[in-house]
Amino acid sequence: MYKISPPMDCGGLTWLDLLAGSSKALCLPFMVAGQQVGHVPPAVARCLCQYPAVFSMSQGDEAPACVELNMRLVSYEQRTAAVQGVLKELRSQQAFPCLKEWREELYNVMPYFCDAPLFSMERAATPLLGVKRYGAHLNGYTWRNGQMYMWLARRALNKPTYPGLLDNLAAGGIASGLGVRETLVKECQEEACIPASLTTLAKAVGTISYTYEGAHGSIYPECQFVFDLELPEDFVPQVGDGEVQEFYLYPLEKVKEAIGSSDFKPNCAMVALDFLIRHSYIQPDE
Repeated sequence: MYKISPPMDCGGLTWLDLLAGSSKALCLPFMVAGQQVGHVPPAVARCLCQYPAVFSMSQGDEAPACVELNMRLVSYEQRTAAVQGVLKELRSQQAFPCLKEWREELYNVMPYFCDAPLFSMERAATPLLGVKRYGAHLNGYTWRNGQMYMWLARRALNKPTYPGLLDNLAAGGIASGLGVRETLVKECQEEACIPASLTTLAKAVGTISYTYEGAHGSIYPECQFVFDLELPEDFVPQVGDGEVQEFYLYPLEKVKEAIGSSDFKPNCAMVALDFLIRHSYIQPDE
């Protein structure tokens, strides 16, 4: 399901982009103020061109075609308002399935995470423009009788994406206006009732990046900031905001089995797999 790709900022196509089944090579670069921030599927590009005050499709003498945000939209506020207006109209037209998952939550759009955002847009619509999304994921683990265990969550059945599948102990997307640590503390409190005083002890251990393709060729480039947190042996997470239905404490062998099954949300399985590799539970030869 997942197709590893180079960062979108690299430019140009590689053999990875041409793997059978990938439509990334058909997508048009999405440009804002002269900087590429995404990949737009052809069907989406044709639709967006109906809104020339906001989007346009350009074709230079040497450069390939691209979808570009109107250069007259020069500020963060102008771009955000204009893009949101188009997306809300497309939502009312039921133009794309992903817009049914509208959340009233904005994600920043920028070339690199460290850059100032060029604009913000509705989270559910990000795959239409193929902009990179960022999140924070927590591996919660503890020791019992000298054996390491990992806490996993099972997603609520009413979740709009991957309902009922296994998940990391806490995780969530980084919304506009929030930082990485701030998001982690927020999600830990809301989903698993982990107090901020405990979450602050979590260790940042790296990032996991991947790109996958959804329905109708929509593109999901994502980067997750990963944290490990050793929990007290007697700590038990509690269901908070209802996004989780239950928590499990699994020995690592059972976590390994779950990763190889269809019962685990795919990107969260990658985070758990990374944990097992880093803690030498899975060896290089495996």
